[in-house]
Amino acid sequence: MSDEVVVRGGAQGFAQEITAGPHRLTADEPQAVGGGDTGPDPYALLLASLGSCTSMTIGLYARRKQWPLESVTVRLRHSRIHAKDCVDCETREGMLDRIEREIELAGALSDEQRTRLLEIASRCPVHRTLAGEIDIRTRLR
Repeated sequence: MSDEVVVRGGAQGFAQEITAGPHRLTADEPQAVGGGDTGPDPYALLLASLGSCTSMTIGLYARRKQWPLESVTVRLRHSRIHAKDCVDCETREGMLDRIEREIELAGALSDEQRTRLLEIASRCPVHRTLAGEIDIRTRLR
């Protein structure tokens, strides 16, 4: 796990260079909103974090249990919805973020194993971070 992620971008556009340890990524906005579309937008990167963590966590659990899981596919979508349209949400006014996550498990798994792996998906560290209280502290350097 990287200790620090560094993001650098010029003030004239949206493109960002991301460094995470030895890895290099690019983030940008689509051309339709003024970006160069040279990389995924920030929300796509957020969904990729959740999806990859979900898949890794499910795979790790299945390996430990020696279950016949062959592959995991996670499809995610982000949207903004009216809080009043969310029956299970504590927030009742304004807008809130919704992430829809669909998990496909391949392998000769029993119904009980599939159900357990679905439960394990919500235990991935990124899911817990997003679902919990987040304290972001920002300062100028």
